[in-house]
Amino acid sequence: MTHRRLLLVLGAVVAILTVVNIANKYGPSGTGLVAGPLVALILVLLGRRAGLSWHDLGLSRHTLLPGLKYALGAVAAVAVVYAIGAAIPATRPAFHDVRYHLHLSAALVTAFVVVPLGTVLLEEVAFRGVLMGLVNRHRGAVWASLTSSVLFGLWHILPSLRLNRANDAVGSVLGTGLTGQVLAVAGAVGFTALAGLLLCELRRRSGSLLAAAALHWATNGLGLLITAGLAAVRIA
Repeated sequence: MTHRRLLLVLGAVVAILTVVNIANKYGPSGTGLVAGPLVALILVLLGRRAGLSWHDLGLSRHTLLPGLKYALGAVAAVAVVYAIGAAIPATRPAFHDVRYHLHLSAALVTAFVVVPLGTVLLEEVAFRGVLMGLVNRHRGAVWASLTSSVLFGLWHILPSLRLNRANDAVGSVLGTGLTGQVLAVAGAVGFTALAGLLLCELRRRSGSLLAAAALHWATNGLGLLITAGLAAVRIA
């Protein structure tokens, strides 16, 4: 693939993700659940059309077992860290997020259906699959991880616009006004970019998207379940 064609494919991927990001934020409820799997499929087809192998995309069956081993370890590690954080009074406010004050049934559906299909599937295919695969093929692993992670951080601008008002810990530190909002968004972008580097490394070491997807789901899904559980206890 020529340099010009690489830039065109990358531009197409970024453009598709930008539209999806805006639609998720301002579109009807459930947009992500429908768009996530559909756009993930489109991006995989685009990556294959651009010459990426299944291994480049992190979807090779030969790396499934190593990916599964990393996946189980990642979920277990997040579960331990979250359990400790929820048990310690000083860190418990980090789980006080009004966006996830859900009834048990809604929390379970969100954690096990909405998060995997509407969030994790698309983001892993896009950032640790297609984008990372394209840049790695033509510019190497370092540039692939950096490019993927920076874009992953920017992807979280819109979802974090209410972070300083929705999360007690963030709001108490940064404030709930405009300055606090700007700082919260900047912090979210920086944090998710760093998280993206970790996810890229898991993807690189295991050779499979499964490892990164498991860590991604555990971070979001288990955090949501703990937040909903703590909210239910406080209300009771």
